Amino acid sequence: MTVRTVLTWPDRRLLQTAEPVEAVDEPIKTLVADMFETMYAERGVGLAATQLGIPLQVVVLDCGTEDDPQPLALINPNIVERDGEVVWNEGCLSLPGITAEVERAKTVVVEALDEEGRQIRVEASGLTAVCIQHELDHLIGTLYVDRLGKLERLSALSDYDRARAEPPRVAEADVEEAR
Repeated sequence: MTVRTVLTWPDRRLLQTAEPVEAVDEPIKTLVADMFETMYAERGVGLAATQLGIPLQVVVLDCGTEDDPQPLALINPNIVERDGEVVWNEGCLSLPGITAEVERAKTVVVEALDEEGRQIRVEASGLTAVCIQHELDHLIGTLYVDRLGKLERLSALSDYDRARAEPPRVAEADVEEAR
């Protein structure tokens, strides 16, 4: 497994529309394994292949806990049911350092293939439902900030630009250790 580089805004590849996966073969299984490895290394709960510059309909997520991980791979996913509304404070590995409240469906049902190519149907609520919707947005070239109102989006992207421009903060303990 390999940790891959996650694209960050304003990389135009984040706006690509992903193509369906033709067959769940060894390269796709390797991609899924690498995506999980990358997501965990970045301390994320979800990752889309488009965030790695790979325009394929593949997402991984794990909204479990350290003691109870719940990894889930979705290949060629399609939300077939949505219900209710929830507002969730979302962040993204491709927009590090900022979050914003986004309105999503409270529950979703998604149909997809798993990493072995088997047809699956997943009913999700809470963080898992939000994560599925967030990652599937990536597959159509949509970032969560695109779901904000115009002023909220401009404010969030301005915060992002400021966060990128700030030099990284170094803890005093790290400075002492370096001496």
